[in-house]
Amino acid sequence: MQAFIHGMVLAFGLILPLGVQNIFVFTQGAEQPEFRRALPAAITAAVSDTLLILLAVLGLSVMVGEIEWLRTLMMCGGALFLSYMGYSMWRAKPGTGYSQNRIGLSIKEQIVFALSVSLLNPHAILDTVGVIGTSALRYTAADKIWFTAACILVSWCWFLALTVAGRILKQLDGTGRMLVMINKCSAIFVWLTAVWLLLDIMGWNPY
Repeated sequence: MQAFIHGMVLAFGLILPLGVQNIFVFTQGAEQPEFRRALPAAITAAVSDTLLILLAVLGLSVMVGEIEWLRTLMMCGGALFLSYMGYSMWRAKPGTGYSQNRIGLSIKEQIVFALSVSLLNPHAILDTVGVIGTSALRYTAADKIWFTAACILVSWCWFLALTVAGRILKQLDGTGRMLVMINKCSAIFVWLTAVWLLLDIMGWNPY
């Protein structure tokens, strides 16, 4: 259970920032005429994240499991990256980076775009390899499975929730003020996750 909770908290901290991937899924939820028409974007993003998480957890352990200085370096890089992302989210204005020309994308177009912003996004790779992968090194056997499952579960729930939120928030607020508030809360959560990583590097067990 400890590993499962750790995975959920860590994954939430990494996935909350409204970057290009999240904004794309969110806007498809808001712009598609029906909920099911926006599912290709959400499912593709979730499958991509699942693949990256599995590759990071399974592959990174082999590469750096015995290299403590490399693990520490990557954890520090992850903490710095999260700090920067928190700063970016705090100052971000919703809607930037999204073109109105993408309204009503077809299923194929949704899948292709979601794949590009997921698998070709250096931030996503750093998230999984530099943070989730290295955090998984502290676990073995069943604990590692629980940790990985929690990260994957958060990813799927988040992207599906974003699709629903896109439809709801568009009806509640057309000014974008609610998205500003979400960005602020996301930044705070991301900064707390960065602190978590630094404490982990120093050997402090939060449980």
